[in-house]
Amino acid sequence: MMKRRISVGIGLSGGVDSSVAAALLVQQGYHVVGLSMKIFDPSIGELRSLRNACFGPGEEQDIEAASEICKHLGIPFHCIDLTEEYRQTVLDYFRQEYLAGRTPNPCIVCNKHIKFDLLIKKAWKANVEFQYFATGHYARIEKSGRRYVLKKGLDPEKDQSYFLYSLSQKQLSRTLFPLGRLTKHKVRKLAISMGLKSADRPESQDFLSGGNYGVLFHKSEMPPGQIVDQKGNLLGYHKGIGYYTIGQRRGLGISAPHPLYVIQIDAEKNRIVVGPKEQLFSRGALVSRLNLIIMDSLGGPLKVTTKIRFRHKEAHATLIPHEGNRALVLFDKPQRAVTPGQSAVFYLGDLVVGGGIIEESLQGK
Repeated sequence: MMKRRISVGIGLSGGVDSSVAAALLVQQGYHVVGLSMKIFDPSIGELRSLRNACFGPGEEQDIEAASEICKHLGIPFHCIDLTEEYRQTVLDYFRQEYLAGRTPNPCIVCNKHIKFDLLIKKAWKANVEFQYFATGHYARIEKSGRRYVLKKGLDPEKDQSYFLYSLSQKQLSRTLFPLGRLTKHKVRKLAISMGLKSADRPESQDFLSGGNYGVLFHKSEMPPGQIVDQKGNLLGYHKGIGYYTIGQRRGLGISAPHPLYVIQIDAEKNRIVVGPKEQLFSRGALVSRLNLIIMDSLGGPLKVTTKIRFRHKEAHATLIPHEGNRALVLFDKPQRAVTPGQSAVFYLGDLVVGGGIIEESLQGK
């Protein structure tokens, strides 16, 4: 096949998804350049507890695997050092949010500011030339009129549009998702047929293995404190607010005649507030840092479905404009564990309307 004069830089993790995405681009005749990010700082945390994760000491093996994939495909490979940028943009944000009693999603921040922005800019600065950027995400981009729109991947079990809602029109306009119309099963079969060593590599999509976030904090930053009920009665002690999230039941170390859940993280008083399951439900949420993809702004209330975390089943809701770059989300039915710091993402069918950061939940049924 005659190669097009279109060059694509593809982010490679060493895993099966990005490997197949790169191979498909090569088959389609693009000039492909492999790119891997170096983000791990070995001075952080207990190394043994961080293995097999996006951020961890296994990064060296991942980069080597990505390099081998590029050799197999006959394309150039470049490793871009973003260690300092990742620390400042993702890790510091993550720590600050947890210390404020919120539960952030580092993958969304990384996608917008690191993978789809600084990786590209730093590669260009190093004279690595390409016109488009691609990844192995399961999502789709289409042009509708003058706008680029983001859609769910066709495999409902692997759709990753939730993590991509914060991308700008400029970022979407230069991005390719070769796996958007494929299932994971098909991708595995393609990897085997293409002879890719990544075909049998285990996936590691967690930010940190086992959610072991405590390794990112100094002990002085996260002192133990009280676990109390809604009336302020002392029930026990927690080991640091960063180890807890809204809706958590296990690992509280307290006994009660009925199950208790984390319903509030009070960073100012360094305490965890627990209560019965009924107190976890919210009728809505205030969302800030709104990024809309299909429009410039909300002209009025909009009926949507909403995900308040990645594994959340979409809930029917009304999206209402609010002052500033914010919106109110009112659920048709109360939703469980609406968590400040997490992202709420809005959909019209398979179309991503946009999303934002949950500032607070609107309590009550």
